[in-house]
Amino acid sequence: MRALAVIAVMVFHANHQWLSAGFLGVEVFFVISGYLITLLLIGEHERNGVINLAAFWGRRARRLLPALFLTLIGVMVYCALFMRDPLGKLRGDVVAAVFYVSNWFQIWTGQGYASLSDFVPLRHLWSLAVEEQFYLFWPLIMVVLLRRGRERLPRIGLWLMGISVLIAVAVAIYFHSGFYNTNTGDFPSAYVEIFGRSVDKNNMLYLSTITRSSGILMGAGFAMLWRPMAVMRGPLRHKGRMLDVVALLGIVGLGVLMSTYELIGATSGVYFSGLFRGGFLLTDILTIAVIAGVTHRATWTSRILGINVLNWIGTRSYGLYLYHWPIYQMIRKEAGIPLTVPQFVIAMVLTTIAAELSYRYVEMPVRRRQFLARLRSVRPGLVISFAVIAGLAGYAGVSLATADVKCTNTIECDNLAGALPPADSLPSTVTTVPAPQVTATTVPGQTTTSTLPATTTTQAKQVVNGLAVGESVMLGAKSELLDNGFQVVDAQESRGPNDALQVLQYDLATYDVQGPIAIQIGTNGPVTQAEYDNIMEAVAGHPLVLMLTVKAPKDWIAANNEIIRALPQTHPNVKVVDWEQRAPEIAGELSKGDGQVHLSTKKAKIFYTNLLLEALGKPTLEG
Repeated sequence: MRALAVIAVMVFHANHQWLSAGFLGVEVFFVISGYLITLLLIGEHERNGVINLAAFWGRRARRLLPALFLTLIGVMVYCALFMRDPLGKLRGDVVAAVFYVSNWFQIWTGQGYASLSDFVPLRHLWSLAVEEQFYLFWPLIMVVLLRRGRERLPRIGLWLMGISVLIAVAVAIYFHSGFYNTNTGDFPSAYVEIFGRSVDKNNMLYLSTITRSSGILMGAGFAMLWRPMAVMRGPLRHKGRMLDVVALLGIVGLGVLMSTYELIGATSGVYFSGLFRGGFLLTDILTIAVIAGVTHRATWTSRILGINVLNWIGTRSYGLYLYHWPIYQMIRKEAGIPLTVPQFVIAMVLTTIAAELSYRYVEMPVRRRQFLARLRSVRPGLVISFAVIAGLAGYAGVSLATADVKCTNTIECDNLAGALPPADSLPSTVTTVPAPQVTATTVPGQTTTSTLPATTTTQAKQVVNGLAVGESVMLGAKSELLDNGFQVVDAQESRGPNDALQVLQYDLATYDVQGPIAIQIGTNGPVTQAEYDNIMEAVAGHPLVLMLTVKAPKDWIAANNEIIRALPQTHPNVKVVDWEQRAPEIAGELSKGDGQVHLSTKKAKIFYTNLLLEALGKPTLEG
């Protein structure tokens, strides 16, 4: 079962189109962990009359820490040698991983599990954090429960499974359905305020220990009801064929869910409601059905799923899970970019080699307390190799500790650079008044509040030759636009229509715009006719407004563009620049990870700028 689960996860992480909900393999792991750990604790209590907590946590540490530390060292060394820019941002991920709080760290910093366009080699450690937190607290709870007598366990098991259902119901109620983007002001119901920080509700539901404990508790409860040795002593020992049918239904059901469900719709851009409203619970129940079959000695299911190849993969599933994601990231550099079949084959070969070497020479010797003895007996060449590795690890650690936090993708770098031109590039002002605070976001759920430059009084505005207001697509060409007639470029990642209107009104109150105004809004979500009209109303007195169409593999794009293309009929000062129609001319220069939405290369940025220059009848740029 572990083998099938880790294969599903690795295929999903390689290319979502191959298995749209392979991430449910993690939920299968949660149920299995809850079942096995609870079974082990009950067995230890039966044998010894107590649970040795120190021994349990020691076994868990020897089982989990060696491969985790190898992963962290490997990623740090790789970044220190070949990709130094992400080191500063990686520091928090490494610290969170060491203390097994990666899931909460990602929630707090707004790292969406499905977000794109960044080098995130440790994102997958969130699930291991959930399990480790379970390993830390569950034995303490079991000590209390077992003191009340083992005869109460079946009833407690039913209660635990009931709590699992209640958690699933709470997730379904709390889930935010429908579209939202990272501008919390546009969709406040999609966020929750925690210690002054806006946190994405759905991302928290997916990553948090509390909401993902439903699978673990389902497995733990089932362990109190379904103990293999006890089952084989009762009437169910003759029900092998019946349990084969139950297990088969579970396997088929899991296959259907993994091939039809999804986390975020490829075209809709919203979280799949069926997943949060019963999908995880259904996965738990189907996993329980398979466990019932594979733990019965007389079933064909146990024999088939116990074949050597699956047993080999299953025993190394921890290492396969740990190493595959960083290797994927090293190959494609950014999350979200699908691997090709040849790349996937190469990644699987490297992952398998890493997992086998880790399992054979580090994990098992540590678990058997033989690692130091083996280390003392190795050949001199291996001692030198260990010394080199230790030296590289030390260098990587110093590099990580001293690295500056830098942007690691085009959109983020442009965003950090700021949207307004230097103050000395604009005519001086006479009088200024305090500006309002504007709330913006750079990653899902993480808001920042900043004060824009003070506005001038209406008697003495700054004169600018051109104004551009837009989203992350326009932000990618900010430098080119600033150099070619647009003296103010106010673009921001994930901007929605309400934020765009507010910023546009502020800019028009601040600057005396003498040149054209360019606007691009609608990539990040559906925009109504009324919202576009409100934006047009703000620029009604301006002689020329260039309105760009939008392009993305999303359901709302066609409707937004239909409204944009019709704007000149009701707003004579509007001229449409059809970015959607022209962008395919440079498809190879656009971002790969998000369906060719953003400007990835210099050529793409020049092409985008030239579309606006053409609309103005100005000479275009070379390149």
